Amino acid sequence: MTSYFNEMYQGSAVRAPYARLQDWMTAMPAELRQMKQAEAEALFRRIGITFAVYGEGGDPDRLIPFDMFPRVFSGAEWAKLDRGIKQRARALNAFLVDVYGRGEIVRAGRIPGRLVYLNEAYEKSVVGFVPPKGVYSHIVGIDLVRTGPDEFFVLEDNCRTPSGVSYMLENREIMMRMFPDLFRENRIEPVDSYPEILRRTLASVAPAKCDRDPTVVILTPGHFNSAYYEHSFLADLMGVELVEGQDLFVEGEFVFMRTTEGPRRVDVIYRRLDDAYIDPLCFRPDSMLGIPGLMDVYRSGGVSICSAPGAGVADDKAVYTYVPEMIRFYLGEEPILKNVPTWQCGKEDDCKYVLSNLKDLVVKEVHGSGGYGMLVGPKASADQVEMFRARITANPHNYIAQPTLALSTTPTFVAEGVAPRHVDLRPYCLVGERIELVPGGLTRVALTEGSLVVNSSQGGGVKDTWVLAE
Repeated sequence: MTSYFNEMYQGSAVRAPYARLQDWMTAMPAELRQMKQAEAEALFRRIGITFAVYGEGGDPDRLIPFDMFPRVFSGAEWAKLDRGIKQRARALNAFLVDVYGRGEIVRAGRIPGRLVYLNEAYEKSVVGFVPPKGVYSHIVGIDLVRTGPDEFFVLEDNCRTPSGVSYMLENREIMMRMFPDLFRENRIEPVDSYPEILRRTLASVAPAKCDRDPTVVILTPGHFNSAYYEHSFLADLMGVELVEGQDLFVEGEFVFMRTTEGPRRVDVIYRRLDDAYIDPLCFRPDSMLGIPGLMDVYRSGGVSICSAPGAGVADDKAVYTYVPEMIRFYLGEEPILKNVPTWQCGKEDDCKYVLSNLKDLVVKEVHGSGGYGMLVGPKASADQVEMFRARITANPHNYIAQPTLALSTTPTFVAEGVAPRHVDLRPYCLVGERIELVPGGLTRVALTEGSLVVNSSQGGGVKDTWVLAE
């Protein structure tokens, strides 16, 4: 039987970061717990913090289940994560500048050119262009898992538009409202500075032609998008306009926003839609979401787009396997955070191993997300295993495989009381003139007993993430 690291307990003893939660947990009667859980759900519903799942029938707007038991890191544990995440964000951005420029890492034979230049996320339209401050990925979401007291692994990198930060902020707000005594008794690092740091980061990468305080906007696909709540939430907290493509237009060398007082020039666009939709003249001509001519203005230094078009090539799951090499190549350092061992099915020997061991592995689509296009071998039926065997055989380059990690568990409130459930973590690293990271992140929890899939679209929940002040 696999043993899992329990983040609260070491044997029968409570680990130091959780020391002050033991009495709180044992003193809370079931009726109070149920009342507080209902209160939290009512708050989430009143605020409007839902996510959308389409194509399944019924009401698509759902609450992500919220678990009231916080996940806790000591200051020392977080300090290591902070260094490792910032190191990774620097290397990923250096890689992006390089592969849209001279491609030194490919010339040096450190990464196959096929993985980069034939990648569907590689945008030829920005080859030779260096964005302001040399930053392609301004918001880097690094998904982490823990397997022991000092063992952390990076599961994947999200360099385009990582979502979920609204839950990081709202989880904290609701916990502070429901359990103020906990925050008086524990010195917990705040996360509420995130919107201000995000705004400062975006303003710091204003384009060359911006000669005044930059105007920042958030570009959303609209209210039918699954993360629309987050787009409007961040715009409100940052004090910037939330716009759709129809609200913006190109004239001459600049992008303008339609307002009741006439056109207003826009300098920085934090876009929350995919590359393919941002400019119908450059990408998909049938896109109704983008701004015709936007890419011409972008390439001429009239507007900044965050994250930059083309950033997605760095979070491809096959490219992921080379991030430790990027750190060594660009930074001359050893990786602080390890990758999960990964087999690339596009390599003949790797593919043979994967096909022979499907029942023991986790298989992912190279461009998959949200827990879809994924096989968790130990939990899969024989039919599911055979279906993936056929898919991999037909298109091996589209898949990678990883061992089934013994994800750590944290105490979680369930119907019968408190029980361990598997978790991961997504911190949000902001990259502009400087690299900043708020002490916390989005902890996702697999609420189903024994499940390792934490994605909200697959039934996972969320909980507050504490970093204790030293």
